Amino acid sequence: MTHARGAGTGPAGAEPGAVSSGNGTNGTNRTGGGVGTGGVGTGAVEISAAGLPSWLTPVADAVARVRPEQLSRFLPPDGGGRQSAVLILFGDGDRGPELLLIERSRALRSHAGQSSFPGGALDPEDGDPDGDGPVRAALREAEEETGLDPSGVQVFGVLPRLYIPVSGFVVTPVVGWWRRPTPVGVVDPAETARVFRVPLADFIDPANRATLAHPSGFLGPAFLVEGALVWGFTAGLIDKIVQFAGWEQPWDHDRKVPLA
Repeated sequence: MTHARGAGTGPAGAEPGAVSSGNGTNGTNRTGGGVGTGGVGTGAVEISAAGLPSWLTPVADAVARVRPEQLSRFLPPDGGGRQSAVLILFGDGDRGPELLLIERSRALRSHAGQSSFPGGALDPEDGDPDGDGPVRAALREAEEETGLDPSGVQVFGVLPRLYIPVSGFVVTPVVGWWRRPTPVGVVDPAETARVFRVPLADFIDPANRATLAHPSGFLGPAFLVEGALVWGFTAGLIDKIVQFAGWEQPWDHDRKVPLA
């Protein structure tokens, strides 16, 4: 058994931190009053899969058709939970297709020291949580945490809302293509300890996959990449993306990694 430093966003599955379902919008080609590919502000939200690289086609197709029950049996509580959003940002780096992740500061109250997608709670200025608010929030938080220029991000889908019982967050995953990459790094060390990119090939490689053994008894998918143990909510989403895109390779589910 390999002992590794924990990094994730709560266990994904039937225990706290689960990937869950909700009433979010998925699909493409939606416009409204807000911000999409043009940066965080008051422009129109545009969600479009037009012009994506061919390797992202299976992801866009999966995002457009995924049903809540395919993600989890949990629903966000009626009228409860703190609305938030994350940005699942795909890029094309020196090592091929990649995902952007952050390591959260150990000083934070929720999910301290864990690896996750950029994101955070919706602010009032982000707008309607049932409308364009999650897209604005995901782009704004990504800019605040990593310094990326949101005008270079093409949002091509929004997954159903997910729930993290351990922290009470109702999370909308916003899926984007980094059409015009810009330099990224830690903006505020009090919030973010590290910003890093992980090749998709590393998430697909069976050698980097394991089952996280949580002290609560929960077992869930995990990835050992770039010196981090990615588990919980974040790993659950990545696991589903790899599955639904048809990229999954056989891996050893009996390989257990305890949360240190």
